[in-house]
Amino acid sequence: METVVLIVGAGPAGLATSACLNLLSVPNVVLEREDCCASLWKKRAYDRLKLHIAKQFCELPHMPYPSDAPTFIPRIRFIRYLDDYVSHFGISPRHTRSVESASYDAIAGKWHVKAMNTITNVVEVYVAKFLVIATGENSKGFIPNFPGLGSFGGEFLHSCQYENGKRFSDKDVLVVGCGNSGMEISYDLSNWGARTSIVSRSPVHVLTKEIVFLGMCLLKFLPCSLVDTIVVMLSKLKHGKLSAYGLQRPTTGPFYLKAKTGRSPTIDVGAIDKIRKGEIQVFPSITNIMENNIEFVNGKMNRFDAIIFATGYKSTVQNWLKDGKGLFNEDGMPKRSFPDHWKGENGLYCAGFSSRGLLGISEDAQNIANDIKMVLSENKSG
Repeated sequence: METVVLIVGAGPAGLATSACLNLLSVPNVVLEREDCCASLWKKRAYDRLKLHIAKQFCELPHMPYPSDAPTFIPRIRFIRYLDDYVSHFGISPRHTRSVESASYDAIAGKWHVKAMNTITNVVEVYVAKFLVIATGENSKGFIPNFPGLGSFGGEFLHSCQYENGKRFSDKDVLVVGCGNSGMEISYDLSNWGARTSIVSRSPVHVLTKEIVFLGMCLLKFLPCSLVDTIVVMLSKLKHGKLSAYGLQRPTTGPFYLKAKTGRSPTIDVGAIDKIRKGEIQVFPSITNIMENNIEFVNGKMNRFDAIIFATGYKSTVQNWLKDGKGLFNEDGMPKRSFPDHWKGENGLYCAGFSSRGLLGISEDAQNIANDIKMVLSENKSG
């Protein structure tokens, strides 16, 4: 099959890009390996998840949330928003298409993509002038290779497999990672009656939703350094000295870190109060795992029934993209930093790789669609 634009991935980035192209009357096809759109949100997110950023910073292009929507959108309502988005902009993803390879034909000036239809087990070939990689940063859950992990006698899983803490009630559970997923899963586990501990492997800023919202608003008018000073001060007033509980703050501010490294501050949903009360224990990094016993860098050793790894995700782009070295590095992430990350050579683009959440996805989609429209117009006039 031949089209003008081929988009790989039907998460928010792929959907947003397709919608922007549709509005510009640019033909496009979306391929998705799962049997639904936004599979990360529908299949790999825990029950109590909410968007941690206010709704006005989490909209996809050309479709604001209804006025009666809550400030912080629950997972189920966000899924409904995405389904409405697909319907409103006439997006028709081809589901169960797992891309096996994508290469550029320099003579024809087109991309050739092979995708396995996982229902029929037939390889389909797609040809397009432009290729948009929208598989995102969260393509595959990442679990570090801790020494002795293979000997662990209990259950271990990635956070993308976690739904709720019901089946962990009355068990000793260790959550590895104190980012947003780790903190929220720890809180949920404790509420379900699990004896919960969390590993803090590196310094982290812990803010509230309200402080983050204030900071994002202030960034429109004030320099990042000043905004960081304000929000860190507010965090200290709210949470006190977290180092007393085993949580260290970074020396650089939260919004600076987000802009430079893509690492978001942790939004507290109630875990800090439980940590203060001793209902959630904090441990430093793991040094060794010996069956059900886990040793930490401070020399302590504790027994656990289960481990949940909230240790992030990896891009899988390099598994199948053959001619994208100019755009992506060996880790499957853009070589160039924001705001120049989204465009490569030979009609290759990426959406959803800026580490700036849904706001970054929205910007990527509009940039890509406008650029493709401009190239097509120039070719036509030339």
